[in-house]
Amino acid sequence: MKLVLFATLAATAAAFSVSPQKAAQAGAVAVAIAASAALPAFAGDVAAGEQVFNANCAACHAGGQNVIMPDKTLEKEALESYLAGGRNEKSVIMQVTNGKNAMPAFGGRLGEDEIQNVASYVIATSESGWDE
Repeated sequence: MKLVLFATLAATAAAFSVSPQKAAQAGAVAVAIAASAALPAFAGDVAAGEQVFNANCAACHAGGQNVIMPDKTLEKEALESYLAGGRNEKSVIMQVTNGKNAMPAFGGRLGEDEIQNVASYVIATSESGWDE
């Protein structure tokens, strides 16, 4: 949101300059900044994600395991093998939001930021190891 405001201010300031080319350039920059601000950034809060995980996921996935389908854990190698799209935050977000097989969809229960945070936590913890 701050970037959008900055882009708007930059375009407005450029519009009052003498050169129409500079105004057009500033407008193009403003559009680029606003467009990039609208794209999702995959960098959630890992600590907040741990809290969401413990409250919503740990019943089936405590310690990165899977009590329903024991081979499909949250360990790095398993995520690389079984997670649609591979081991990345975007794929975890899709799985958590929409569910799959025995896993329920959490898209209606958790907010986008909570899902992003839990995805960041799962990816970070799969990298460092669930034992730690």
